[in-house]
Amino acid sequence: MKFFIDTANLDQIKEAHDLGILDGVTTNPSLMAKEGITGEANVIAHYKAICAIVDANVSAEVISTTFEEMIKEGEALAKLDPKIVVKIPMIKDGVKAIKYLTGKGIRTNCTLIFSAGQALLAAKAGASYVSPFLGRLDDISTDGLQLIEDIRLIFDNYGYPTEILAASIRGPLHIVNCAKLGADVITAPLAAITALLKHPLTDSGLATFLADHAKASGK
Repeated sequence: MKFFIDTANLDQIKEAHDLGILDGVTTNPSLMAKEGITGEANVIAHYKAICAIVDANVSAEVISTTFEEMIKEGEALAKLDPKIVVKIPMIKDGVKAIKYLTGKGIRTNCTLIFSAGQALLAAKAGASYVSPFLGRLDDISTDGLQLIEDIRLIFDNYGYPTEILAASIRGPLHIVNCAKLGADVITAPLAAITALLKHPLTDSGLATFLADHAKASGK
């Protein structure tokens, strides 16, 4: 399973990359704004800075909602760097844009997926990734993990090459369960990823080993 980090913070991207497990980055206008990145020129420069850190797969989201504007914006984003994956919303014109961009050899990530039917449409249009939002479904008392299972079954039934990119990850259990269900990718905040490192028995076991070593060496 691939690990993407969901942020526009360069320090967090570098930390995840240095950890040795980073396969990509996902961003959106909200994450850019959180980092104080505003204005088209600054946003473009920031995408280039992210691409300079990451080895591959930087999802850059369009802010347009019409077919013509999404095509224009998507082609411009794709020209920034071969690592760019154009992030398109799950709307009617978005599906049309995915079909068009795919035909031009541009990779796409269909975002804001909340049903298996939406994922199926995106896959038929040729999306490279679909991004089901687990946490937001959980927030309304709907099982987000069941959606991952349903999409996996459908894609396997028909051999769709589209990858399932589990998004809106809230913690380490989401990550582990997505791996168990066969998600191809997860995108998560750095805190959720590093939480996988932690276990109290690891901490206590290491403390015991170090204490025993100190006794044996007379320290």
